[in-house]
Amino acid sequence: MQRKRAILNVVYHVFVVAFGLLMIYPVLWMILSSFKMKSEILGNKAPFLPSVWVFENYPNGWQGSGSLTFATYFRNSIIVSCLGTLGTVISSAMVAYALARVNFKGRKFWFTAMIMTMLLPGQVLMIPQYIIWNRLGLVGTFVPLILPKYLGWPFFIYMMMQFIRGLPKELDEAAMIDGCNKYSIFTRIILPLLGPSIITTIVISFYWIWDDYMGPLLYLSKPALYTVSLAIKGFADAQGTNFGPMFAMSSLSLIPVFLLFLFFNRYLMDGVTAGAVKG
Repeated sequence: MQRKRAILNVVYHVFVVAFGLLMIYPVLWMILSSFKMKSEILGNKAPFLPSVWVFENYPNGWQGSGSLTFATYFRNSIIVSCLGTLGTVISSAMVAYALARVNFKGRKFWFTAMIMTMLLPGQVLMIPQYIIWNRLGLVGTFVPLILPKYLGWPFFIYMMMQFIRGLPKELDEAAMIDGCNKYSIFTRIILPLLGPSIITTIVISFYWIWDDYMGPLLYLSKPALYTVSLAIKGFADAQGTNFGPMFAMSSLSLIPVFLLFLFFNRYLMDGVTAGAVKG
């Protein structure tokens, strides 16, 4: 019996390791390709490891195009991602508390409307949203990429609602007896207990905004305002694609998201699972 369990344990771990390597293979290939010559990247028998390590791809890629370096693009991405994530956390937490705890007229209607917006493909909203921002004269600025995040993000609102519903209502009642109003209950009771859910929102929201390509492509026309995801596309032009520097900058663009997942991984899992557990 013990031998059978040992065999099953070995098979399980071999399968997990093999599956993990399969999942991260594209990332490893991209990072290793950032040290290769262009001929090795596009060759029919391209080696997995570089035959000659070309470290110049990183300084060459960092130079960007024209007078703008990737320091500008990283700064723009950090500004958009941090401000957008801040707006997502604030607005989503407030709306989630209102829908989960406050009884007001039309609550079910607004909740249904919010859920319906999650069912709409993003492509359906692109044209009307662009027309609105264009008429407001805000195309070509960061505003269309940041301001909507301060109006709530349905996915995170729903996630926080599930977390709040798992908190005992006796906390609210005890706070009301002590003289707290709805605002005080939210800021002093609910918000501190939303820690795992807020961390989850920060990590996922930052990743989605940082990785967004279509939004900057639609609204940013000046190269000085480009984000990293849009600037990387600049390595491809009519004369060909400079794969080495492009993969080098793509690899560097993974660092902020990787560090975020690394430091908040435990809280991320707590936030994802907390709303699903009742008791």
